[in-house]
Amino acid sequence: APVTLSLDPPGVHEGSQLLLSACLSCDGCLSEEESLKISQQSLEEVERVLALNKKCDVSKHKVLVASICPQSLPFFAVKFGLDITEAAHKLCGFLKTLGVQFVFDTTLAAGFSILESQREFIQRYRRRHHDSHALPMFTSSCPGWIRYSERVLGSLVTPHICTARSPQQVMGCLVKKYFSKQQKLSPEKVYHVLVAPCFDKKLEAVREEFYNSLLETRDVDCVLTSGEIYCLMEQRKVSVEELDSVPLDHVLGEAGDVALVRHEGRGSEGFLEHVFKHAAKELFGLDVHEITYKHLRNRDFQEVTLERDGETLLQFAAVYGFRNIQTLVHRMRKGRVPYQLVEVLSCPGGCLSGRGQAESEAGGKVDKVLIQQMEEAYSSLPIRLPEVNPALHTLYQEWLQGQDSQQASTLLHTQYRNQSHTQPPHMQW
Repeated sequence: APVTLSLDPPGVHEGSQLLLSACLSCDGCLSEEESLKISQQSLEEVERVLALNKKCDVSKHKVLVASICPQSLPFFAVKFGLDITEAAHKLCGFLKTLGVQFVFDTTLAAGFSILESQREFIQRYRRRHHDSHALPMFTSSCPGWIRYSERVLGSLVTPHICTARSPQQVMGCLVKKYFSKQQKLSPEKVYHVLVAPCFDKKLEAVREEFYNSLLETRDVDCVLTSGEIYCLMEQRKVSVEELDSVPLDHVLGEAGDVALVRHEGRGSEGFLEHVFKHAAKELFGLDVHEITYKHLRNRDFQEVTLERDGETLLQFAAVYGFRNIQTLVHRMRKGRVPYQLVEVLSCPGGCLSGRGQAESEAGGKVDKVLIQQMEEAYSSLPIRLPEVNPALHTLYQEWLQGQDSQQASTLLHTQYRNQSHTQPPHMQW
């Protein structure tokens, strides 16, 4: 978690040594401006917007929209002692009692992110012989990894990062540039809150490219962690039993319940699995039904290989946690990375283990029992491939004018840049 203002993780004090395996965005790489922006992503800020809505000056009213990451829902399922769908409905009920008018789940946005990553990988693979930056391709959904790449690794890594926007920022775009239009609202009249498992998502939301200076509005106005929402419920002494069970809303405005589904993989949208199966079919005509992971250093450094007649066709890796990322970077500097794609996540264990929801109540340490329970809850959701999601096909046509359009390229992709910044001396691996 960023060591700044009210976001200090318990037990971390000024001058103490900070482990990168526990925290990326420490005060060593946060500018004063960023610290200010992040401090505004708080429950107090949401309550300020809600309070303005209660005043009679209608010109200052905003429509509150909340989007919930699927990796946050297992946290509430465990805490509420409910199955994941019922927990989602109770959470929706709570958010609507606060004054939130629409509550979405970001699985749809993740579908866009996965499909665009698949397409980009195929393009990169086909130009691999004449573009030294084409492969390996690194996934782009983790803001902790992105920040480390831009601030510390620079040109060694940034040209290799997939340009597809993360699920969070696709959702921001979907809410501010599609949903607001459907509601006949100007984007700045919508206040978009995103519930996420990790603090680094706050940093992603304040990136310059996701800010509309003309309308003075961000795609995602405020990121709150699952833990922050749960703390608010505790402060208000909210009883889960007394909460109404309210179905989530449809971005397309359709009636009826939203069936909660998940993507493949073990709790982090499964970019590796989706791209691997797509590439096997698209490039080699092979149908892959089951993926077998080979553990290398540990559970958070794994390999997946596609072979035919003894020949290795594809070799992908999943690398989670900064200790493993450091190993990957060391190999890359020596030119010894055999992978065409690497799914990189800064949290050991992936997104379910985000520090905004996986810390023990004592603080500072990861609650392994909680994580195991969250993994079980998450795996109970049915898998649905984004390729067969009719809502995605509808939005590609209605919102983006097709998959190959300039609109799709502009709204679903971004660029990563080198930002010269020295690594703080107190960071230890």
